[in-house]
Amino acid sequence: MRLYFKFFSIHFRSAMTYRASFLLSCLGHLLITTNVFLSVVFLLDRFDSVGGYTLPQLALCFSAVLAATSLAECFGRGFDVFHQLLSDARFDRIMVRPRSPLFQVLCQDMKPTMLARLLQAAVMLAWAVPSGAVRWTPFKALTLALMILCGAGIFFGVFLINACVTFFTLEHVEALNIFMDGPREYGKYPFGVYGRPVLLILTFLVPLALVQHWPLQYLFDRGPAWYGLLPVAALLFLIPCALLWRLGVRHYRSTGS
Repeated sequence: MRLYFKFFSIHFRSAMTYRASFLLSCLGHLLITTNVFLSVVFLLDRFDSVGGYTLPQLALCFSAVLAATSLAECFGRGFDVFHQLLSDARFDRIMVRPRSPLFQVLCQDMKPTMLARLLQAAVMLAWAVPSGAVRWTPFKALTLALMILCGAGIFFGVFLINACVTFFTLEHVEALNIFMDGPREYGKYPFGVYGRPVLLILTFLVPLALVQHWPLQYLFDRGPAWYGLLPVAALLFLIPCALLWRLGVRHYRSTGS
């Protein structure tokens, strides 16, 4: 972990070399996500609720998803640009080094500007938590923390799958962006709002609902307490992700660039 945070320090200092550019990038990310949530605010200015959820409840929902995606994008950026490593044959050098290829790719690129979105999520949580949307207990507070941390793990797994696919295609599969970039847009509402078929896909195929919709049902007193443990169960998704990575590494053939 010490080596990993050393790499993060290097990336952060590199980003801060041009501070104006760094701050403008942070501002741009903030404006994008703020615009997404403003659409919710304007909608609820006309209607009292959406799918039975009030504005404080939706703020809690969106802030948890925003925090999870921000953590995944900040620290898992190396897999988002993994196709560049393959096309430039830089993965060859990674393969002959003594460190794990997974660890090396993880350290190749990080995106400190995503910390601005994490700050925005913290501000929204600071407003939503005491707003009365949830009758808080220690276990509900733990559930919220698990939603964020385990959610970051699931989004990291989706990044890893997209990287694994590039072993066979050498390019990103754009269709997978619906599970990576999409949650910043459609995660502003609990996934059950989009209908049962979508909820089933996001529960059993890519378990985003296990770190968003179902735990929220417990937080809002609409479901049993064991829903609060579903984010931990969602981490089982990382097992096939890891197996797919090992398959991709064994399949790897240098491009010779």
